[in-house]
Amino acid sequence: MNTKKGITAAGNWIIDRTKLIDDYPPQDGLCNIREESVSNGGSPYNILKALSKMGFEDHLYGIGILGEDTLGKKILDDCRLHQINTAGITCKEKVDTSYTDVMTSIRTGRRTFFHNRGANSFLSRSYIEKHLPETSFFHLGYVLLLDQLDQFSKNYPKRTEASLLLENIQNKGIKTSIDLVSEHSDRFQSVVKPSLPYVDYLFLNEYEAEKLVGISILKNQKLDLDAAKKNVINLMDMGVNEAIFLHFKDGAICFTKKHEFYIEPKLMIPQENIKGTSGAGDAFAAGVLYALYTRKNCKVALQWGVATAAKSLEHPSCSEAIGSLVEIQNLYKTYHQHIL
Repeated sequence: MNTKKGITAAGNWIIDRTKLIDDYPPQDGLCNIREESVSNGGSPYNILKALSKMGFEDHLYGIGILGEDTLGKKILDDCRLHQINTAGITCKEKVDTSYTDVMTSIRTGRRTFFHNRGANSFLSRSYIEKHLPETSFFHLGYVLLLDQLDQFSKNYPKRTEASLLLENIQNKGIKTSIDLVSEHSDRFQSVVKPSLPYVDYLFLNEYEAEKLVGISILKNQKLDLDAAKKNVINLMDMGVNEAIFLHFKDGAICFTKKHEFYIEPKLMIPQENIKGTSGAGDAFAAGVLYALYTRKNCKVALQWGVATAAKSLEHPSCSEAIGSLVEIQNLYKTYHQHIL
């Protein structure tokens, strides 16, 4: 492992404009906005902010491109407040900082996203490599939502720019991880698969796993254990180096290169404590990465991930509810269930 300390995260830097609504209306229908907030969004922003709030003691580095606008300034100010190094973040003129309008149903907690790709469209392999610090871990998210990195290389037509980036980073002795976006498309196999041999830790949900492999892990909205095992074995055969962390509504599973299989149910926190699910996947990744960085095994990493995700549900934004690692561990002890 690289002797340099810290975690770098690159990819989509987004401002989430979250609106709590009665319920999602049919087309041409009306619903009421009951509450709204503006907060962090996007994989690197959410993960680094969560790690900071959890008390991560080593360096946190962000890499990305913002617009030279009010939202971009808001992101930079928030990063500095949370001790996230912004040397690798550039503000670009005449481009919008990326934002997402997140409509969260009060009745179900489910979300609908309206996204402006903005400045994230300009993030390239050369830019990331130019600004890459020598940390122990590098995380990229979201694959399938990064225009230039999702493109196929002119020199290597079967390889995406993201796959070449991850290979170069691995060659520096840095552990790599990626997260995906739940895009409604048929691009998963063509765009994501080329990166997997250069990924140490893969994060994804059940929808994304099914799109990659073609095997659903849910049956009647419940985990199908046999299908889940087949799914992650197939994913590992695609080249993932260390472990796969797959999260879904009722919990999460982990499958390692040594064919260890772990299941962790969701925490049974009171329903009245749940304010929204925005950012839960990134909170899960933050908890897992914190555990892996501190040399915990994958079973513990899964527990920290599930608990961090559960903590994030206590606020409609992505990270505001997240507290210290001790708080998250105590939440796990209080609400842990033994059977999925």
